[in-house]
Amino acid sequence: MKKIAIVADTNSGITQEEAKELGIYLVPMPFIIGDDVLYEGVDLSQEEFYKLQREDAKITTSQPNINSIVELWEDLLKTYDQVIHIPMTSALSQSCETAESFAKNYPDKVFVVDNKRISITMKSSVFDAIKLAKDGMDGKEIKEYLENDGLNASIYLVVDTLKYLKRGGRVTPAAAAIGTVLNIKPILTIQGGKIDKFAMVTNIRSAKKKMIAALRNDIETRFQKYVQNGEFAIAVAHTTNDENAQIFKQELQEEFPNIPCTFVDPLALSIATHTGPKVLAVGGYRFYK
Repeated sequence: MKKIAIVADTNSGITQEEAKELGIYLVPMPFIIGDDVLYEGVDLSQEEFYKLQREDAKITTSQPNINSIVELWEDLLKTYDQVIHIPMTSALSQSCETAESFAKNYPDKVFVVDNKRISITMKSSVFDAIKLAKDGMDGKEIKEYLENDGLNASIYLVVDTLKYLKRGGRVTPAAAAIGTVLNIKPILTIQGGKIDKFAMVTNIRSAKKKMIAALRNDIETRFQKYVQNGEFAIAVAHTTNDENAQIFKQELQEEFPNIPCTFVDPLALSIATHTGPKVLAVGGYRFYK
């Protein structure tokens, strides 16, 4: 049985403290704020990020330095047989493609997983990788499993304001202005790593109803067999909205009493850059038993 190191990045929502508890290695995502490059969970906390966002600081995301990632791989390969590297989906960043390119220099040693996930569903992939390694799968088998399973996940999230979507170019200034006047809140969906508009609502109660209905439809159709096999779970994510997120978790448990609602996490800052504060999200995903 091979000794396997598992590497992820902070787009998974996993904190440095959680990574230590899980026995995995975490790459902090860089953010460019003004003239500074700050790293999530190292010198940029959730509180600091949202303070800067409220102050209208210019915040942009960036790829991790590939040289530091390669150095991490080489260091890990001194004590591990193989490395599984799980970055954020290639649909939202070039960091996955860059890592895949450099991994070719380490055949049968480094396996980069592109399973089209981010945030809470990406976190579940990391948990799966840990279980798969403990069950004796090697790097190639883990990569194949996670990539084949990648699309067995959905995320729905409601955004409190159109301000940050406008700033990122995802809605036009005119649409954002009209939406603000009408107090419209967009519901977005993440499927296969891509963020798309799902619906428009005017209040959080309607948003939760629509997200629950969408999740129910997924459960009764594409995820039905996983639910029946006890291989499906729900998780909640949020930005500066923990109290409402905990309430939403209780509501989801009442709606889906036979499906575990596993955790409530802050949303990855790479997504929060474009969505802003007071986001509420639900994700459903198949997990490895």
